[in-house]
Amino acid sequence: MARRDDERPAQSIRSLLEAARARLDRLEPAAVREAATSGALIVDTRCAEARQANGVIPGSVHVPLSVLYWRLDPTSGHDDKALSDPSRMVIVVCADGYSSSLAAATLRDLGFSRATDLVGGFNGWVAAGLPVERLPGP
Repeated sequence: MARRDDERPAQSIRSLLEAARARLDRLEPAAVREAATSGALIVDTRCAEARQANGVIPGSVHVPLSVLYWRLDPTSGHDDKALSDPSRMVIVVCADGYSSSLAAATLRDLGFSRATDLVGGFNGWVAAGLPVERLPGP
């Protein structure tokens, strides 16, 4: 008898994260900066409040995690044409580099073969001493 999806044993978030990261060529902050100069898309999924309080990576694009896959998937019917090129390198950034790994692995499933994330997330970028752009006040 075939096993139904809802009968699969539960996984831990740690095992999901390890599986996601095993599929990615994760980038250190300096490599992200270099990739961006070569045309890579840096997608910041942090909430607006965190971006306002802590700043952003120059040139990054804000796409909330809740709509990330719809904005990037060219078949979704809700994609942003400036973001939905599966051949482009996409580097996902969150605060610390956890949810971005899961998101980048999902983008790979959607056909973005060059999707990856930033090791350490935005906080890793800051710790590396790389530039941060402050957003104008509300």
